[in-house]
Amino acid sequence: MVKAQMEEKSIESRAAAVRERMAESAARAGRKGSEIKLMAVTKTRTVAEMLTAAPFVDALGENRVQEAASKKEVWEKEVKEKEVKEKEVWADSSKLEWHLIGHLQRNKVRKALALFDALDSLDSVELALAAERTAAEEGRTVPVLIEVNTSGEENKTGIHVENFPELLDGVLGCAHLKLEGFMTVGPLTDDETRVRSAFAQLREMASQARLRSGLPVPVLSMGMSEDFHWAILEGSTCVRIGTFLFGPRAGKGGF
Repeated sequence: MVKAQMEEKSIESRAAAVRERMAESAARAGRKGSEIKLMAVTKTRTVAEMLTAAPFVDALGENRVQEAASKKEVWEKEVKEKEVKEKEVWADSSKLEWHLIGHLQRNKVRKALALFDALDSLDSVELALAAERTAAEEGRTVPVLIEVNTSGEENKTGIHVENFPELLDGVLGCAHLKLEGFMTVGPLTDDETRVRSAFAQLREMASQARLRSGLPVPVLSMGMSEDFHWAILEGSTCVRIGTFLFGPRAGKGGF
């Protein structure tokens, strides 16, 4: 089990174990592990932990705008110092993209765009239009993912499946938003059938969106610490890993 492998190990060792599991799942699906990105979920993690993980991941995912703001200044200062001291290691790590993966309130769009390279959690037409207005004012194009609630769980964020076509058309109509793909969070259960069904549904929705839009929309951000292996079997191109990469959060008694 991955849980057992992760206990009492360094972030580097944890990342290697996750990569190994990613490669195994990809091979089962007839894919290459290199096709799948590893995003570090850094909610509640310190900048020191993020810096340690940076050389071993492909992107950083933050859940909250305010938390990201408190970290970004420190991050940039530390990265500059590391680029000088450890240039070989940090040549690529310093360019890691920051993605917002948590729910975004419309009144925080401008601040979010100042902090993040991409918004992965668009879940309403109103939010998309707010992001479009701000991006247009700033003369930039923002990569985005549409978040869909494929689990049907009321406590999950994301657009409801039945409202997805409206949001898709809304985002496609925004000249300053670049739709890269879709994101979902699997249901909170150990039932493999239910979890994989939620991921498979997003994959099918992405296929329909390609036909509807004529765009490649290649990104399927699916899978977290407990279910990323199933997500890869269902086509995930980016897994979002927190606990299995960093270990339990402070005050938590396990994985």
